Amino acid sequence: MTARGVAASLVIAALLLVAAPARASTISLLTLEGVISPVTVRLVETAIDRAQASGATALVIQLDTPGGLERSMRSICQRLLNAPLPVIVYVGPTGARAASAGVFITMAAHVAAMAPATNIGAAHPVAISGGGSKADQESMKKIANDAAAFVRSIAAERGRNVDWAEKAVRESVSITEREAVKLKVVDLVADSLPDLLAKIDGRPVRTTKGPVTLATREATVQPIEIGFRDRFLNVITDPNVAYVLMMLGMLGLFFELSNPGVILPGVVGGISLILAFFAFQSLPINYAGLLLILFGIVLLIAEIKVVSHGVLAIGGIVAMALGSLMLFDAAELGFRISWRVIIPTIGVTAGLFLFVLAIGVRALRRRPSLGSEGLVGEIGVVREALAPAGRVAVHGELWNAIADPPPAEAGTRVRIVAVEGLTLRVAPAEGLTVNVVPTRGEGGAG
Repeated sequence: MTARGVAASLVIAALLLVAAPARASTISLLTLEGVISPVTVRLVETAIDRAQASGATALVIQLDTPGGLERSMRSICQRLLNAPLPVIVYVGPTGARAASAGVFITMAAHVAAMAPATNIGAAHPVAISGGGSKADQESMKKIANDAAAFVRSIAAERGRNVDWAEKAVRESVSITEREAVKLKVVDLVADSLPDLLAKIDGRPVRTTKGPVTLATREATVQPIEIGFRDRFLNVITDPNVAYVLMMLGMLGLFFELSNPGVILPGVVGGISLILAFFAFQSLPINYAGLLLILFGIVLLIAEIKVVSHGVLAIGGIVAMALGSLMLFDAAELGFRISWRVIIPTIGVTAGLFLFVLAIGVRALRRRPSLGSEGLVGEIGVVREALAPAGRVAVHGELWNAIADPPPAEAGTRVRIVAVEGLTLRVAPAEGLTVNVVPTRGEGGAG
């Protein structure tokens, strides 16, 4: 080939390379909302693995959280600090927050961004037990020091404001998105996800595999779908849902034990309690609150057995209300049960117990309708003259009867005054005699 031919080939190849469309990069997206829990850890780990397996350029975590468990937060931060691909935490959408554990997670990302009208901060650890003793105070001091050291190390690793990070832990300071950029807590403010990808394009970051330059402009966003199992676990580990499951489980088992053989309340109650106990493994349970709720249930049961003129019932309702408030004693972490859940749940529980109580009292006052006691006071018709002994038809059955006082002619209406074995003692009843019509198949005693 001549030199002119080689030059022409090179020109054509260069033109083809220029004309060929560049392959768009792919960005994986994980949306996290709500309390940080062990389920959240599983979601983040799965998202990083899927993003890496699919060859994504980076992983974007859209975050909106009031906080969560310290051990779950540490696991997520450790995973982000050792991620093999760039991870961008975007506090969004507008109106979202990254509070408490969310501060650590946001600062642990390779790139931290926030949407307009969002905030970050208030990362001071909260005591689950709520104790005020000197030992508890010393323990909380150790926890706060440990958290402060951890957030300082994260901020230093990512080149963020170390002093503010420590203040967020020790003083619970919180700032807006504009202040966060000004103080170098986060990297930028982005109006939307496309705006975020356009602004971070070309930004260099350092991963465990070495330096990486982000190529995110016009990248294809591929959301990571959360499976049914993770969605279900995330729902039941919500404090409000776990609380309702526990109350439903206790009510179901109570009604099953009170009425053996109904089956359905026992099945529903057993399943609900098992799910509640699973959720409690992932939640900061205050056992004093749990015991108060159980004590309240015991008091309501005792009200059914003991006449206290409502004292036990009122005490049970108060104990359940206090226990519900104390069950998850970590308001700043988002674990306190909502009043919108507590009031209806306690109201329904107390109402059901009082309804059962009213039915029981009414049943005790009602005259017996079965057995020999149920025959007393009934009206019968004399089939064979009572002089003083004979037969009386009652509810289609023939009974031996003795008139008191005798005699009583056939067709006379009599009232049963006593039952002695298989013999009725009757007395004349007010009213007219009736025509005696022989009945076939009348069963009876005697």
